[in-house]
Amino acid sequence: MSEVRVVHAEVLEGSLRVPGDKSTSHRALMISALAPGESTIVGLSPGLDVVATSRIMEQLGALRRDEHDVAFVTGPLDGLHASNEALDCGNSGTTMRLLTGIASAVPGTHRLVGDASLSARPMDRVATPLALMGASIKGQGPRSVAPLLIEGSRTLHGVAYEVPMASAQVKSAILFAALAASGPTTVVERVRTRPTTETMLSRAGIGVVSVEDTEGRSVTLHPGRPKATAWTIPGDPSQAAFFAVLGAIHPRASIEIVDVDSAPERVGFLGVLQRMGATMSVRSTGDTMTVVVRSSELLAAEVHAKEIPSVDEVPVLVVAAAAASGVSAFRDMGELRLKESNRFDGSLSLAAKLGCHVWSEGDDLFIEGLGDASRFADFAMDATLDHRMVMASAVAGCAGAGASIMSADTVSSSYPDFFNDLRTLE
Repeated sequence: MSEVRVVHAEVLEGSLRVPGDKSTSHRALMISALAPGESTIVGLSPGLDVVATSRIMEQLGALRRDEHDVAFVTGPLDGLHASNEALDCGNSGTTMRLLTGIASAVPGTHRLVGDASLSARPMDRVATPLALMGASIKGQGPRSVAPLLIEGSRTLHGVAYEVPMASAQVKSAILFAALAASGPTTVVERVRTRPTTETMLSRAGIGVVSVEDTEGRSVTLHPGRPKATAWTIPGDPSQAAFFAVLGAIHPRASIEIVDVDSAPERVGFLGVLQRMGATMSVRSTGDTMTVVVRSSELLAAEVHAKEIPSVDEVPVLVVAAAAASGVSAFRDMGELRLKESNRFDGSLSLAAKLGCHVWSEGDDLFIEGLGDASRFADFAMDATLDHRMVMASAVAGCAGAGASIMSADTVSSSYPDFFNDLRTLE
């Protein structure tokens, strides 16, 4: 599936559930491996990124078995231990960054490796605060890219650290290391990011205090060992965003996405689409929601990175901007350059291929929309090793005149059944 041809669909209608939330899946596996005894996980993401995390937890001493859609993970009573083999994180930045925090507190030598894309992503953002805690982490070059060599120890100490960028991964790496520190640790973030790690650790019996302040938050964690827990994984909001945009820009569509994680930090894309004039309804049930999106006439909007702290949904929102009337501005999007690919340039390139006038100024990017997805040009896109660029291109092709997507098989890192689910709506 190195190249996929997506053609225009005359009508899109139906209901689907996207895979289990990738962020929650990574953390459920890690917390379960750290906890003594058997935990259960229902609805685990099937993506290769999560497979990499599972495999590494087993290398470090956890046991896993599966029955139907339930994963049973048993953490060793005496704690995780170092592996003689390299810990291969594949294409997953979440795996490598969170694992760096975990491995820092597991005695022994750990070698973390990844594919070509992951090996170009900066790991100094986690290595710096972890070094303040007493961790020994050596990467390559000034940004500490992989491979990483970590000398784990039980001599970490608590710190107070303000994260200089909006990053749930950095926060999480610190919190995982803090589990084994000699005192409490406080992480301060200027912009609130997904609270998945602190929420799940609290549920697993760890003492966590979270205090919100204006747009930011401080999280204080007291050391301890998680307890075995039963986890149920909701649908991934970042994956739901692709179908929400598709429903809004396609000329004849009504798409229902069920059982989506409704954490406010995860669903900023819905607010953007609503500002753009999307016709949608949202029904909440507990911690999840059902979203129905129908064909809409979209207007340009201004989108700030703080609305979408991970900026993962920006590529597909750029496709929405391409179908809107007017000029959309995406502000403070420099973080896009540091993802699986340079999504800043990739998003501009995608909109340009659709026929839009595009430009950038510093970390801001601008899209002059065509006013209607029916005006999209047929295009070809090489997504390299970036699953989100694959899916954003597919959305544009399905709503517009079609698309030829090279390196489409990289979608398996997060959503192996994406193209099958897309076809069920036709």
